[in-house]
Amino acid sequence: MPTILPHNHGQQSEHTLHEMPEIRDFQTVSELFKQLGDSSRTRIFWLLCHCEECVINLSALMGMSSPAVSHHLKLLKASGLIVSRREGKEVYYTAADTEPAQLLHHMIEKMIRVTCPTP
Repeated sequence: MPTILPHNHGQQSEHTLHEMPEIRDFQTVSELFKQLGDSSRTRIFWLLCHCEECVINLSALMGMSSPAVSHHLKLLKASGLIVSRREGKEVYYTAADTEPAQLLHHMIEKMIRVTCPTP
């Protein structure tokens, strides 16, 4: 059933609303952006877009405690932005090979005008 707006301002908002994605789609996007709402998490994500690392090395690179880094990794992983793999007792993290992760990586670099490091 189409939405009838109480005021007609001639802007055809009803048509726009009809074409609008579902609420759950916006919730998904909000959750992804929420992950980057913390600068430490954004830095960790950006770094993992360029390499695979363990918690101990990430802690040293970020100048943070291992528990703090682990907390950020848990949130990034739950959102699907990073993945992990176990090798013996060590767990390695890297950015997920997904379109959302790649788009967010690209957005970060455009926003702060940085260039990806070359191997």
